[in-house]
Amino acid sequence: MKVFRRSFGFGALALASALALPLSLSLPDTAQGAPPAQADAAQGATGLNGADPSVLRVGSTYIAVKSADGGIVVRQASSLDGLASAPAKKVWSDTGDLGEVWAPEIVRDGGRYYIYFSAGRSSAHRMYVISSANADSGYTAAKKLALPDDKWAIDGTLFTFQGQRWFVWSGWAGDTNVEQNLYIARMSDPTTPTGDRSVISQPRESWERVVGNPYINEAPEAIKDPNGQLHIVYSANGSWSSQYCLADLRLRAGGDPTYVWDWYKSNGCLFGSHRETMMTGWDPTLYVDGPGHHSFVLLDGDINTSPPAGNRFPSMFHAVAKGTPYSWENRYWYSGTFAWWGETTYKRANVPGAETNTGWSLKFFE
Repeated sequence: MKVFRRSFGFGALALASALALPLSLSLPDTAQGAPPAQADAAQGATGLNGADPSVLRVGSTYIAVKSADGGIVVRQASSLDGLASAPAKKVWSDTGDLGEVWAPEIVRDGGRYYIYFSAGRSSAHRMYVISSANADSGYTAAKKLALPDDKWAIDGTLFTFQGQRWFVWSGWAGDTNVEQNLYIARMSDPTTPTGDRSVISQPRESWERVVGNPYINEAPEAIKDPNGQLHIVYSANGSWSSQYCLADLRLRAGGDPTYVWDWYKSNGCLFGSHRETMMTGWDPTLYVDGPGHHSFVLLDGDINTSPPAGNRFPSMFHAVAKGTPYSWENRYWYSGTFAWWGETTYKRANVPGAETNTGWSLKFFE
């Protein structure tokens, strides 16, 4: 484990402002909603060696999962900063030789913990789930999720929206690695998909095709905005490049989550390190390269506890420190913050439905 890194870069604000406010951060007054509260310095960037953070809060305890040593470990701490030094308790081992274990995601449903993860080799990667009444012990054996069409699948997670459970993940349309799309399917319970899978995003925009072969949409995370609209924030471009970034899908009010044209995509990265791929009005990072595969740190991991407008709220993401060679081995977990950003228009053309949709977007801060 590496010693914590700390920085106070925050995208939309100038570096001079960052240096002038070493102990407290506040959003510029262009954010919609109530005046934001100041975030304390502990919400600067910190690091835990590795990738793909998944963190939720239960009461006053932060719970994180991570793949390690051919299995999955859980850490618990009273703060996000404390996770890096918390003991890593192994809760599942790949005794069945499933293969590479990627990106475990912890959620809580009905008071029970579920950890979803991808395992396999090459084209055999599929989604699995284990569950327990306790965060760090007593997990069941791994169960393969019977996702529709049974194609390559990674980065899956469960959420409930308008009383319906949904599962969203990154996968292939067929049996070859052409591109990674985002798919969604209904769930009848936390371990049982039902119905068809529906594509909701493909990496077809120029700014998400800077690095590819294959081109990438992955690591989807759901959240609900102050108007109650569903968002899926995902990672675009290859994770092997500093072009890795976060972008947003916003479901139109009253839209059908399974209908691709009810989703509106941000017109560029919302959190990234290259200005040329950023959405207009969003600035690149100051202190890290290739931020992506984030986690909204929500109470119980439940999007129905999504925060209101105004303040900043905690998130975690992985990235590589600027000045460090960009590689998978140099990725670290960072704690940051995000805030809702109002009256933001996403535009599209030559597809069914309205060409523009205006509503809440997000800004992310290192």
